Amino acid sequence: MCARYSTEMSNNSNVENLSPQVIRRISKEMSELVTTPPEGIKIFINEEDVTDIQAVIEGPAGTPYASGAFRVKLVLGKDFPVAPPKGFFITKVFHPNVAKNGEICVNTLKKDWKPDLGLKHVLLTVKCLLIVPNPESALNEEAGKLLLERYDDYCQRAKMMTEIHARPPKLAKEGLEMDPASSSAGTIVKGVEGPMAKKHASEKSKTIAEKKNLKIMKEKKRTLKRL
Repeated sequence: MCARYSTEMSNNSNVENLSPQVIRRISKEMSELVTTPPEGIKIFINEEDVTDIQAVIEGPAGTPYASGAFRVKLVLGKDFPVAPPKGFFITKVFHPNVAKNGEICVNTLKKDWKPDLGLKHVLLTVKCLLIVPNPESALNEEAGKLLLERYDDYCQRAKMMTEIHARPPKLAKEGLEMDPASSSAGTIVKGVEGPMAKKHASEKSKTIAEKKNLKIMKEKKRTLKRL
């Protein structure tokens, strides 16, 4: 059973607390993760702070988290790699093993940790947790209870949270085609004519879409509060 405690994710660099050998190890692992990323996981490198480890995990198919994009963060303590990193979901998620502050409870980051386990292993473990939750180590007791007793309700709640908080924005609108090579997401390459027409059509489409999405999100949040 994972202990409950509040942990703040510090914005301060931890580089000065780690040995040069550990820093080199982290840098090497991060480079390998960028070059050959695990399936469904995208790594983000902070060039100013190698200990700032963040990634986006795609919600696995066949789970309530499918089609979601979940940002996670690994926090390395001064005793890393002897002590395991702490894992957090930055994206809100309804999951038995994720606390309200985003803290992740999984044995790999607790009693099963070994110093030779790498960051790739940790990220893959977090992804697997989305596929196979462990209600016996629940940080979110409500999610754990629903998973065990009313699985359909658990799935409905998890899907709703995924749709509200983890859906990547859709740039392309019906009847319009966005130019993927353009630096501006609002550049339309067909469907309207002339530069001014393009600008007005883009702004109008964006406004309508924003209003529609806002209405949908408000309805989902009201439904979520009632659950």
